[in-house]
Amino acid sequence: MIAFIARRFGSGALLLLIISTLAYFMMFFSTSNVAMNILGEDASQESILAKQHELGLDQPIIERYWSWLTHAVTGDFGTSWFTNESIIKTIFSRLPITMTLVIGAILIAALLATILGMTAAVKGGAIDRVVQFLAVAGFAVPNFVVAIFLVTLFAINWALLPATGWVPIQDDPAQWFLSLILPTSALVLSTVASAAQQIRSAIKAVLEKDWVRTLTSRGISRREILFKHVLRSAAPAGLTVLSIQFVGMLGGAVIIESIFALPGLGELAVDSTSKGDTPVVMGVVVYTVVIVILVNLIVDLINGWLNPKVRV
Repeated sequence: MIAFIARRFGSGALLLLIISTLAYFMMFFSTSNVAMNILGEDASQESILAKQHELGLDQPIIERYWSWLTHAVTGDFGTSWFTNESIIKTIFSRLPITMTLVIGAILIAALLATILGMTAAVKGGAIDRVVQFLAVAGFAVPNFVVAIFLVTLFAINWALLPATGWVPIQDDPAQWFLSLILPTSALVLSTVASAAQQIRSAIKAVLEKDWVRTLTSRGISRREILFKHVLRSAAPAGLTVLSIQFVGMLGGAVIIESIFALPGLGELAVDSTSKGDTPVVMGVVVYTVVIVILVNLIVDLINGWLNPKVRV
């Protein structure tokens, strides 16, 4: 097990290095006039050159990247070029909002997808066809379209839920819960059907195994076979799909947070990228990749517990 975890951490560290390197060079080639964006269009050329020197923008790209990397490995991501706020402080003030949204959505999606997938695999018929249709629709309709529909229906037309904004749970738990319903629903509705389709296929494949027929012939109840044996055997495939959905939700949260005006990592990433605030963008990239790596590690450990062959 230790070797298994070590391999996962090693591959995760390599992935983090590759993605952060690509992101840094992409920011370099896609942004320009950062100093003028900070000082304003009326700034003199001397002021712009002085700001570029202050930020190190007059150095070669390799030297700038190496300086960022050597500080980043120690946990020092510096400060924002535009606000001078600590990047770590900024990220940790916004991270709980994004994680609350995404974790809540993935837990609800996992529960609904398991129920729908198992029902479709066992019952078949119309339920199976509906799940397959919804899976195709889920791929075809982007989550921002779902979000706009939910806002129009529940916030504007019916005025049942807040359209935008975020209320901290310590200020008002009820309003905090209400502010999460629409953005969480937008993420869930755009992913649950496709996850249910994958879980349905996994459960159906297990139900066709010889050992399932053997358990049935021994008089074991259908419920016990499904929940004690079949669901556990199909769980690794379902968990893998849900881990991929989690990564997709992190990406989808960028748009969802913009639509619902949620001050999370997604909103921070969009704003910083548009201004060319490279240190903030890199901080968001690193923390996002670390979250993805940890989620995949947890899924691998659970799969290894469910199926020891995975550890080989």
